[in-house]
Amino acid sequence: MVIKVFLASSSGSTAIKKKQQDVLGFLEALKIDYTQLDIASNEENRMWMRENVPGEKKPTNGIPLPPQIFNEESYCGDYETFFEAKEDNSVYEFLGLTPPAGFKKKPPVEEEAQGEEGEEEFEREETEEPVVEEQEEPVSEEEPQEEPVSEEGEEAED
Repeated sequence: MVIKVFLASSSGSTAIKKKQQDVLGFLEALKIDYTQLDIASNEENRMWMRENVPGEKKPTNGIPLPPQIFNEESYCGDYETFFEAKEDNSVYEFLGLTPPAGFKKKPPVEEEAQGEEGEEEFEREETEEPVVEEQEEPVSEEEPQEEPVSEEGEEAED
């Protein structure tokens, strides 16, 4: 099985370049064999990619942008689905490959803990707002006492 990554070697978009580099770098880091197929310099690659991306995965304009990832003839996904698989530690499943011996998938318990932490941070943000409002009130009360009262009193004595 060969992983095929369709990319554009001469893309003017820095976002596309970064996405392509991210996919290739991650595949290299996992030592997954892949083939790069350039759609910018090879019209056959471009046409094959466009024809084989499933209709529901094509953007509204109908032209899928690189990188697009296939396992032989089987469509795996685009950058967004690759990124989700990477975050879920399920890249091997995404690519239709058997994980190497000793590969451990992230336990779902960690995902739940992250969700709880996010809720706590949201609660903290709510409690911080009233504290800021309370600090502003004493400052505004002190300012009028310091300004003209002391200066007028000194001028009247001179």
